[in-house]
Amino acid sequence: MDRVRSATAREIERKYEADDGTSPVRLPDLGGAGPVARVVDRGTDVLDAVYYDTADRRLLAAGITLRRRTGGDAGWHLKLPVAPGVRDEVRAPLTDVIPRRLAALVRARTRGAPLAPLARVVSRRDVRHLLDARGSLLAEVSTDSVSAGRPAGEDPGAMAAWTEIEVELGPGADPGLFDVLEPRLREAGLRPSRSGSKLARALAGDQLGGDDPAEEGGEAPAAGDAARVVLAHLREQAEAVVALDPGARLGTEDAVHQMRVATRRLRSALRTYGRLLDPRVTGPLGTELRWLAVELGADRDREVVVERLRHHLDDLPRPLVRGPVRARLRIWSNRSRAETRRRVTDALDSERHLALLGRLDALVTDPPLRQGAAEASEKALVKAVRRDHERLAARIAHALATDPGPARDAALHEARKAAKRARYAAEAAAPALGKDAKRLAKRLKAVQTVLGDHQDSVLTRNVLRQISTQAAVAGEATFTYGLLYGREEARAAEGERQLAGVWEEAAKATP
Repeated sequence: MDRVRSATAREIERKYEADDGTSPVRLPDLGGAGPVARVVDRGTDVLDAVYYDTADRRLLAAGITLRRRTGGDAGWHLKLPVAPGVRDEVRAPLTDVIPRRLAALVRARTRGAPLAPLARVVSRRDVRHLLDARGSLLAEVSTDSVSAGRPAGEDPGAMAAWTEIEVELGPGADPGLFDVLEPRLREAGLRPSRSGSKLARALAGDQLGGDDPAEEGGEAPAAGDAARVVLAHLREQAEAVVALDPGARLGTEDAVHQMRVATRRLRSALRTYGRLLDPRVTGPLGTELRWLAVELGADRDREVVVERLRHHLDDLPRPLVRGPVRARLRIWSNRSRAETRRRVTDALDSERHLALLGRLDALVTDPPLRQGAAEASEKALVKAVRRDHERLAARIAHALATDPGPARDAALHEARKAAKRARYAAEAAAPALGKDAKRLAKRLKAVQTVLGDHQDSVLTRNVLRQISTQAAVAGEATFTYGLLYGREEARAAEGERQLAGVWEEAAKATP
């Protein structure tokens, strides 16, 4: 990994172009629009950017751009899609070669394929700042006169040229500002741009070859065809694993958790719908998915415990917080985080992970369907969902019949895993089974929530024992740790009492 500094910023913007695609683009007066009190001219920059991608444009197809820019905010910029109009931009200092950290962030897409210059985009940018009455930045509005061509040293080919306007929100600005400004922009003959990035527009149509990936799309699976429904679910989760890879590396909020969920959904689907898929393929793949979930799990468990303890500490009256409890928690969290983050990065950087991604590609492009699976009807989905539901019922019955203590904790944890699998099975089948499957999934989520809170309490009590021991060795008061431990025990016991009622509702919802 690079030792140079890099930074990540959330970018929320909208792009506009002439309504007819050919008329001159002029920025209207935006002063007085909603909270805009002043418009300040910030001058003109010339931005010269070379965009990099694989030969088959894998980054572009995923809505990702990687560029080396001089002028303005010079440096390397990697833009990762978050939602329509929202991207995370990871920046690194200007160097002659692609920073290794940025290359690692797109490794799940490139899979070892080399990144090379794809296009050069030069923009003459006129910048204006929209300020509120206190002088705070609401948005930066840029009018970009753009020309695009092949990178230096290659056949320049046909040039693309256009003018566009970008409206980018300032830090903490209300996204509702877009809706306030848009009427004035539309009155000036502007419309939202059809391309998600300058590179996509440069490569669109016949100008430099290629299509704008934002305009591509797939067809939904045919309802009633069991195999198609299951394969659509597998494709969605496989794409999630790849799409969440950069966020998991960066430590973006919830990325590790969502990536872990995607791996679990995949593994659950392979097991639940095993009568449709060849186990000689899905068995080894399931093993690898379990490995990835375990490697991601340590960091997620740490996040949950720290958030839980901080919340419960905030609820305690000050006289009951004795000793440097928060400092102890912070020390434990920092040490744990260093270890768990390294574990996540090592897993994602491994050849094993790349091999897993290759297997997922093969799973969805050349599905290992069993004989007769292509003709399976909705009944196959119903049977699979019911099997998982019955499995969950047996595990809950066993857990509730087990005496309180570590044995019951372990049994409830197994029931939690069964609840996840049953819920995921219902959600995967919902496109074909409709409201019955959706209702079941909703009730199973309630069961999973109760069981999940119980398991989080078990994890938290384990950590409290560790921290309390360290505090005792240092001669510090341990009263608060014992108090928090007792409250966690009470919460777990209350969850066990709630479980029977929550499960009773879910038990009635079989499809």
